[in-house]
Amino acid sequence: MGLQALSYPIMGNAPDQFYTLRGYALGDEKAEKKVYLQAALHADEQPGMMVLHHLLALLTQADARGELKARFVIFPMVNPLGMSDLQFQQHQGRYDRFTGVNFNRQWPNLAEAIQDEIASQLTNDASANVQVIRQAVKAWLDSQQAITALQQQRYWVMQQAYDADLVLDLHCDNDALPHIFTVPQSADMMQHLSDWMGAVATLTAEDSGGGSFDEVWTSLWFRLAQAFPDKPIPQATHSATLEYRGQLDTFDHLNRDDAERLYGFLQSQGFIAGRLIRECPPKTPAATPLEATEFTKTLMAGLLAYRVELGQQVKKGEVLADLIALDGDEAFIQRTPIVAGTDGIVISRNTHKYVWRGCSIAKVVGKENLASRGKYLLQD
Repeated sequence: MGLQALSYPIMGNAPDQFYTLRGYALGDEKAEKKVYLQAALHADEQPGMMVLHHLLALLTQADARGELKARFVIFPMVNPLGMSDLQFQQHQGRYDRFTGVNFNRQWPNLAEAIQDEIASQLTNDASANVQVIRQAVKAWLDSQQAITALQQQRYWVMQQAYDADLVLDLHCDNDALPHIFTVPQSADMMQHLSDWMGAVATLTAEDSGGGSFDEVWTSLWFRLAQAFPDKPIPQATHSATLEYRGQLDTFDHLNRDDAERLYGFLQSQGFIAGRLIRECPPKTPAATPLEATEFTKTLMAGLLAYRVELGQQVKKGEVLADLIALDGDEAFIQRTPIVAGTDGIVISRNTHKYVWRGCSIAKVVGKENLASRGKYLLQD
């Protein structure tokens, strides 16, 4: 089939502002399966862009050999609005400047949008129900009036992702080890991805509270299954957010290896044929609830002095970092310890060491749910 270029226009919110969302499609348009991948939804997170750069080359070669068993749609830079957010020679890219919305928050609840529409159309045929649901989603998308630049961008993205069997959103943390966010219903498949990816943690939640992009696609199916328990509705889409280390980890050799690992996972799931690109990797830790991960925060502004490394196992009460005071009578002298609130492994830290009140300075992945986590489980 060859590499097909995709290009979608986005009208800016002010006169003479124009953007273009660019991507690629490969594989048979009539293939039974579809894989959707994107990177840089948070536009200041670029490792995923490099991963997809290398994955595109691998997929193009596989396509030439006739080994693609699915339709692939890939947006290596899915957020042109955020990529243009440059201020004082610094790139931002996490929030839409027009609305203030985090680009990976407040995506729609599709189950709620189509539930009434499909109620009378569902049957006892699971495959037929999948088609009914996807057709209803497509009709709902087509009916939306995308006015702002953000709405237009999301419209084009959802038009390509709505009928995918696998949706992967490539991100990174600040300074971190590889990890995954997904829903419990996708944990089995994502365990295989975790192994291939070499992830140190897979964090699960049915609803993280933020309406993140990856949750749109999986929640559609299990929410409808809960709403219509007498009808067979399978988990037709599996999706996840893949955190490829930290913001400074964009390197050819490193992300080429990530791409090969991702390619191997896709082979293992039957989306690509041919001999495995490498041997099956060793097992990684089993999934744990996101509620068991502590986002350790500061109570005041200061300068961080870490005492722990990424991947280090810590105990509750162990000092993760000292916060050096920057104001008051003991400015630049006093050191206040910041301690872990749970036993677990440190998977992320801050690259920038100047922090402010309420700033998250580490993620510690434990095994026991923390009452302090509340309903909003994400770092905004």
